[in-house]
Amino acid sequence: MKRSVLNAFACAASAAVLAFAVQADARPLSGAERGQILKAVDADADQIADAAMKIWSYAEVGYQETRSSALLQDQLKAAGFEVKAGVAGMPTGFIASYRNGEGPVIAILAEFDALPGLAQAAAPTKTPIAGQAAGHGCGHNLFGAASVGAAVALKQWMTANNIKGELRVYGTPAEEGGSGKVYFVRDGFFDDVDATIHWHPGDENSAVQGVSLANISGKFRFRGVSAHAAGAPERGRSALDGVEVMDTAVNYLREHTPDKTRIHYVITNGGAAPNVVPDYAEVYYYVRHPDPEVVRAVWARVEKAAEGAAIATETKVDKEITGGVYAMLPNDTLGRVMDANLRRVGGVSWTPEETAFAAKIQESFPGKPPALKSAGEVQPYKLELEGGGGSTDVSDISWVTPTVGLSTATFVPGSAGHSWQNVAAAGTTIGVKGAVNAAKTLALTGADLFVAPEVIAKAKAELVQRRGPDFAYKAMLGDRPPALDYRKPTTGASD
Repeated sequence: MKRSVLNAFACAASAAVLAFAVQADARPLSGAERGQILKAVDADADQIADAAMKIWSYAEVGYQETRSSALLQDQLKAAGFEVKAGVAGMPTGFIASYRNGEGPVIAILAEFDALPGLAQAAAPTKTPIAGQAAGHGCGHNLFGAASVGAAVALKQWMTANNIKGELRVYGTPAEEGGSGKVYFVRDGFFDDVDATIHWHPGDENSAVQGVSLANISGKFRFRGVSAHAAGAPERGRSALDGVEVMDTAVNYLREHTPDKTRIHYVITNGGAAPNVVPDYAEVYYYVRHPDPEVVRAVWARVEKAAEGAAIATETKVDKEITGGVYAMLPNDTLGRVMDANLRRVGGVSWTPEETAFAAKIQESFPGKPPALKSAGEVQPYKLELEGGGGSTDVSDISWVTPTVGLSTATFVPGSAGHSWQNVAAAGTTIGVKGAVNAAKTLALTGADLFVAPEVIAKAKAELVQRRGPDFAYKAMLGDRPPALDYRKPTTGASD
């Protein structure tokens, strides 16, 4: 399937890809061209806002982003991209391509999934939306819309200036725990990409390149025997007991794991009534660490805890790895290009009404939040090789092609990730303004790379140095198909 898609896009053969550095006319991007790109993004700002607000209202969780994905695909088709949908076994995954002869292949990432349990109105106080289960607490409504806006502007520049190469937009579903990008990487859809650029909503403007945590996530499903909890408890074998014994074993395991290991879980099904011994229960686990091999080793021990719990409670257990990602490999070469463009664009400027909205949101924060004026600033650039508390499936891409990202101030300074405050800001002009700045930075960075093959060559050399010359990619989640139902509730009835 991968080869047929790439052939449909008329991707350069490997020899031609290697030859682009010789054929391309290396030159700095002119001021007039930068102005042309910025003007194109500004002209498209209303469409970026419209797409962002529609996706915000759809609030579709991982692998269920049907309307969100279709909206972005339609915009790209209208702009002259060739779009292939349903890529890598994911109905909402897509690749859009514009190609103008031989040259570098530059990818832009677009996300659009929401988070469960975060339905919130675009209001500065906590205001759940009745009847809605999810919300864009990570701002992916802005992410996808701005990435497409950047691609549209970049294509216009390529066409007007006869820039050679291929521009792709990867519509990547289920970043929040579904590891959608992993399937693109595993199936080879990034094999011929020369550089990948992306962004993420944040509470500041920064092109700092840092690391993240590798992880494996999955569900353990216990099955026992139902019985009346008072009338015949001896006949029951509680699946919930299996879950709780497993959780106890894992919690004792924490003391004996390598430093920086993170293990967290939630019981997603624990039975329906206290007076019925549950014959089915499920627990959902994450294991994280900066080193992917440590994650694999600790996960194997978590699996042993599940097996031991099943033996102890005379239940049965099966497991399903639903996600797994590498740690991020930052690229300083590309990071410096991205940072220079972010500084050209600058921070966001709020109206008095937007400032009042942000100030009201900050009243809900514990402690003293950062000054609101920080949204108008760009943070100092640096390369961070330590730290990183979260995980992202962008990381897998960073191991196979040079990858660079940034954040812009779409949230109120001081906002916590995955919060109702983020959902509120992402549904307003505060979020949109940050998204437009991101689109400008992405487009300028992509243009720089199209005309600077020497920068791409240096970025590739840096990638090889960081990962090692003998690296062979192997997905953390193995060879399983995409977990398309990982966000759907389970009862055990049909398993």
